[in-house]
Amino acid sequence: DIRRWINEWNKNPKPFVWTKTADDILDTLAAYCTRINDSGH
Repeated sequence: DIRRWINEWNKNPKPFVWTKTADDILDTLAAYCTRINDSGH
């Protein structure tokens, strides 16, 4: 049950921490878009 999981998680919450910069994420996204755009489908 998702509500039970949420309640358990919220007993000891941990903040989300970004591990990449926005530029890193955008670079990865641009490379992915180029790759799928050239796929020929």
